[in-house]
Amino acid sequence: MRIAILNKDKCKYRDCNYLCIRLCPKNKMGGKTVIVDPESQNPKPEINEEMCTGCGICANRCPAEAIHIINLPDEIGTPIHQYGKNGFRLFNLPIPKKGVVGIIGKNGIGKSTTLKILSGQIKPNLSNINSEDNWEDVIRYFRGNELQDFLLNVSKGEIKFSYKPQFVEGIRKLVKGKVRDVIKYDAQNFDAHRRNLLQELNIDFLDNDVEELSGGELQKLAIYACLSKDADMYLLDEPSSYLDVEERLNLAKVIGSIQDKFIFLVEHDMVLLDYLSDYIYVIFGKHGAYGIISNVKSTRIGINEYLDGFLKAENMRFREGIKFEVIRARNRKFPFLLAKYPSFTKTYGQFKLAVDGGEIYKGQIIGVLGKNASGKTTFIKILAGVEMSDNNEVGVRLKISYKPQYISIINAKVKQLNLSSDLIEKFSIKDMMEKNIDELSGGELQKVALVDCLSKDADIYLLDEPSAYLDVEERLNLAKFLRSFAGEKEKGIFVIDHDILFIDYISDALIVFERKKENIVDGHASSILPVRDGMNKFLKSVGITFRREITTGRPRANKSGSVIDRGQKDKGEYYYAD
Repeated sequence: MRIAILNKDKCKYRDCNYLCIRLCPKNKMGGKTVIVDPESQNPKPEINEEMCTGCGICANRCPAEAIHIINLPDEIGTPIHQYGKNGFRLFNLPIPKKGVVGIIGKNGIGKSTTLKILSGQIKPNLSNINSEDNWEDVIRYFRGNELQDFLLNVSKGEIKFSYKPQFVEGIRKLVKGKVRDVIKYDAQNFDAHRRNLLQELNIDFLDNDVEELSGGELQKLAIYACLSKDADMYLLDEPSSYLDVEERLNLAKVIGSIQDKFIFLVEHDMVLLDYLSDYIYVIFGKHGAYGIISNVKSTRIGINEYLDGFLKAENMRFREGIKFEVIRARNRKFPFLLAKYPSFTKTYGQFKLAVDGGEIYKGQIIGVLGKNASGKTTFIKILAGVEMSDNNEVGVRLKISYKPQYISIINAKVKQLNLSSDLIEKFSIKDMMEKNIDELSGGELQKVALVDCLSKDADIYLLDEPSAYLDVEERLNLAKFLRSFAGEKEKGIFVIDHDILFIDYISDALIVFERKKENIVDGHASSILPVRDGMNKFLKSVGITFRREITTGRPRANKSGSVIDRGQKDKGEYYYAD
């Protein structure tokens, strides 16, 4: 099967004067493989996939890189849905099952389309783009399949669904007022389910205005809005963003307590996905071109095959594998000191942060772990010189480049930023250069902010939650890049993040932030610790243990109260590095 993809947003037919039409060998012989449809209102070219020989000349010569010619195995069958002529195609659908079904894959290959089809927001067209959407044809297509009865009920509106969107910052624009008014909170008449949900998610900001909420608070509000509804199916799109490890564990308990419901979980935190999912579907493909959904897999096998880049049942290799180093193999030496920072304090009203001094070496990456509101971002801002400590001393007197947690959205084009051409290529943001910054998606905005930060000439780079909205592959590629960037350029990097797998993959040492139990308004930052010691200290504070997957070396969270969990806690080994 050959598919031709034309990105209509990138196509600049006026600039190239239809170069694809003029270069096509079949067109030169009098054929009509690449044409402009005279009956269409769209002046952009169309490619006849049945006539296309797959020579690739149009794709290779297109100055806007708007064309992709892709050969796929015939065995994958008919696309379930296609977005217009030469548009994105989705192959296969996951089969809904009672329990938690995890979906893992890159951004831009059909995860959101899948959720919209399963919830009835999109009627799949089976690649018949010129015919009206018809549920009867779809149901007939799935005759004898487990999806037949499910989609029949969806078509009749007999399945109630509740959806949590990916990009929670948009809530500020859509909803105004205090949280208690938004959720119609009434202490007298609130039912037990909603009251318990508020408590389990630790929503203690009912009197705050929505527009003043932090990212983590917005996320918890969005999760509450989804799970408080009486529904047959819950669709959760990246519910972990901005939540700290303890909050993610609370979320896992809430979702795990839901009985006899369909739950679809799209999540890029593989530790959470692994911990929660009963089954896994892997989506693979090419961004903006096509997505293929795998057969159902057990959670362990699905995640391991995704990391390996090879699906055994489908006999499909979709990329090279990813391996994780154990700590013993990561014992790198850093002989050259880059900077020291002294112990200091910072006071905000009743909150007082105490930081133990430390030193960072050339080529070293320091991971920063801790609960939300424990002072991590304040620490980074003081190192960056954005804020001052109580004694008005800046922590590090070197050139600093800082990527904040919440990225300012301005009305300007990406190309107006002073970005490194090498990094534009590395982070695959070339397609975004003509876009306005305020039109970027969460993942696109994150990548642009990272490139902007890393393009600056600095000695130390401070990255606050760089993994938010990035997919699994983007996170691991970012980790690989940062390690080579720090080593080759002899830079120091501090990284705050809540994704344990990402921090484990990237860090040479750790700083752990804690809230002091004797005084809940005080935060404390440790000195710089070896990864094993830092992980043990942090995981003990949140009461969760990790082991390593034998095949891939990835960290896996143990089920609370399991034999392995109890055994590791008895030994004081919350983080099994070997």
